[in-house]
This record gives sequence, structure tokens and C-alpha cells, in this order.
Amino acid sequence: MPFFIDTHCHLDAAEFDADRDAVYAHATAAGVGLQVVPAISRDNFAAVATVCARYPGCLPAWGLHPMYIGIHRPEHLADLRAQIEAQRPVAVGEIGLDLFVRDLDYATQEFFYVEQLKIARDYDLPVLLHCRKANDELLKHLRRIKVRGGIAHAFNGSPQQADEFIKLGFKLGFGGAFTWPRANNLRRLAVNLPLDAIVLETDSPDIPPAWIGRGRNAPGELPRIAQTLAELRGLDIIAVARTTTRNARTLFGLAEDPV
Repeated sequence: MPFFIDTHCHLDAAEFDADRDAVYAHATAAGVGLQVVPAISRDNFAAVATVCARYPGCLPAWGLHPMYIGIHRPEHLADLRAQIEAQRPVAVGEIGLDLFVRDLDYATQEFFYVEQLKIARDYDLPVLLHCRKANDELLKHLRRIKVRGGIAHAFNGSPQQADEFIKLGFKLGFGGAFTWPRANNLRRLAVNLPLDAIVLETDSPDIPPAWIGRGRNAPGELPRIAQTLAELRGLDIIAVARTTTRNARTLFGLAEDPV
């Protein structure tokens, strides 16, 4: 069975409270051997830590998400450093910028994004980037504050923006969004970008693939997402699994058999 890494899965979310054990077991049985679980605020550090302690295939990332700037405080940056010291993550995330939601103050988003890039630089960690409608703004700061690469999560930019992320050592995250038949831009990117630049993700419980519709997404859907990518590119799923898994292992500094 192919081995998959879900590079972005919020298994700590309340949507999984009723059946989290079953969701994890299903994903593992489907070949999803590792899941990266990003924090979104200081308030859910404990929930992410609990999930990663309970499930051996779950690895934490610590960060302050741009959509939650209403609850972030400058002192939470010190808490983020303390959390990294207490439990080293595979990445700093989920961090970034969101220009899709109009009532999010950009200056505040930018402050937390820049400060967390500095933290990632200080600890030599990659970053998991939330990048809705903000690729150029994210890239501007990445050129100034050098970090050890990362993932442009749920990437939906231009080929030129993709190239700029790749030049900076980033991988591009693809999940359920490109499985929809009308997602023309994403499908072109999924086909034309170098496979060495792609990692797979679900963003569970969000961004459901086409076969789920509006339902809850889950990490066990990753193999079928990979199958869709393989079909679009005219490849065998084994090749897609091998390359995207290798990409993720290299990025996160993971050994071949970490579980």
C-alpha cells in the first residue's frame, strides 16, 4: 500500500470530537501514515498537543493563524516560542495573510506574520502558509526574512507566483479543491507544476473534495485525492505517493520510517 503524508490536517477540530479515533484509524488503514496538525491560536496549543500525544502518526506545527487576529495578542508570540521550546514542531504554522476576508485588519495580520517568520528563522523551521489572495504580499516578506522553506497551503495562485515560492524552497499544497471539475486554474497547476514541488493535504475538516460535496473532509480522503492527481497527470498513483511523500519528508526533515 502507498504511504501518504497529509501535510495539513486539523484533527484537533471540534468537528472530530465525536469520532476522532475512528477518523484516525480509517486514515491509517488507507495508508495515511503521518498527519501534520497545525495550531491556529495559543488557545488550541493544548488541543493540538493532546492529539499528537494520542496518535503516533500526528505531528504538531505551532502558529497563530491570520484569520484569528481578533484573539491574538503580542505576548502570544512569546508563548509560541515557549511552545516550540517545550515540544519541537515540524513547522511554524499555520501562519500567513488573508486578503479574502475583508474585515481582517491587514496591518495586524502583517505584524503577526512577520514576527512568526522571524521565529521560524530563529528555530530553523519551515512554515505552513495560509495564503488566500495574498501570494505577492507573502512573497515580499519571505524574500526579506529567510526561512527554511515551507508549504504554500491550499495554493491557488499563478504559475509565476508558484515559481517564486519554489525558488524560495517552498512546496505547494494541493488538496480537495482541485478535484472539482470546474477548478480549471487549480487543475492546470496540478498538471503543469513539477511533481517535486507538490505535497498533498486535506485541510480537514475543511476544503472537501468533489465526492464529499459540502460534507466534512477527513484525512482518510488523501489517497483518493492522490488518485485524482495521478489521473490528471497520467501517472500511476504509486509514483504520485512516492514523490509527494518524499517531498514532505525532505521539507520536514523526517526519516523514512518515523512511526
